[in-house]
Amino acid sequence: MQVIKKSFTTTALKAVFGVTALSCSLAVTNVSATTWMMASGYADDNYMTVNLREMIDDIAKASDGKFQISLHSNGTLVALDGIRRAVQTGQVQMGEIRLGTFGNEDPMYILDGIPFLANGYDRAWQLMTLQKDYFDKLADRQGMKVIAYQPWPAQGFYSRTPLETVEDFDGKTMRIYSKYTQQMGDMLGSRTVTLPFSEIPQAFATGMIDTLFTSPQIGIDIQAWDNTKHYVVVGALNTKNAIVVNKKAFQKLSEAEQNVLLEAGERASKRGWQLSEQAFKDQLKVLESNGMEVSEASPEIIARLEEIGETLTEQWRKEAKPEAVEVLDLYLQQQKQ
Repeated sequence: MQVIKKSFTTTALKAVFGVTALSCSLAVTNVSATTWMMASGYADDNYMTVNLREMIDDIAKASDGKFQISLHSNGTLVALDGIRRAVQTGQVQMGEIRLGTFGNEDPMYILDGIPFLANGYDRAWQLMTLQKDYFDKLADRQGMKVIAYQPWPAQGFYSRTPLETVEDFDGKTMRIYSKYTQQMGDMLGSRTVTLPFSEIPQAFATGMIDTLFTSPQIGIDIQAWDNTKHYVVVGALNTKNAIVVNKKAFQKLSEAEQNVLLEAGERASKRGWQLSEQAFKDQLKVLESNGMEVSEASPEIIARLEEIGETLTEQWRKEAKPEAVEVLDLYLQQQKQ
């Protein structure tokens, strides 16, 4: 078939192919456009998903509509735990992963999960910038490329009864989600248990757990006010997610498309930090509006958590690779300046 020139009139196109110039134009656009699929495990109203949609719109606009990404949120296409594998294998070209899930592979994934090491958004951003090169190398070996990061809000404890002293944690059963939160719970005197996100409400309702350490966002997602009355803000850490793309798919993009994607990713990271900080404030208000008592942790609890953080930092140092320890040392050095 000969190539159709733009000079063809609508009448001529109808005569030859039985289509209008408009439909032909659409067909050509669809053929030349880059279309990707992205998987996310979070709900549509989660600020992280909102940020993803803004990034996708940003990419479409910057590429004049030639680079389109279809977002499948809330685990509808790929379950959260399977997203990294789906990106690696090319099942989807793009996805969002929670870095702390992979701490058993490399301690760097859970460095930001140490209580009070990089708490607060400014310190969390500082640590993230120092970790970038290390994460880039890890992702490259795994067939991926990181284009953006999103932080989780500060953490706290959900409970039925007030948590005012360290002794209030004794004998409680605490649901945790990572190696360091487990050790933190153990060192506070609690019994720790790991449960899937979907099982938390039932675990509270049946008395299987007494406390939950997580962000206000998760508490809202599970309607924690149905089973708890108190949320104690400790602000101990701001862990983060990474937005990753399949390495081969990235390499197939034109240079212009690669630049559009990377620049949109940089803007998404900055926006993600801002959205997370605002979301934290808004989410505390949501908890209060549903009858929960929100309070700051007592100085006694904060002091104990800081001690635990120092212990876990030294433990991390012994387990990490020398090049990872260099990142930690550089971060600690910057904190002293």
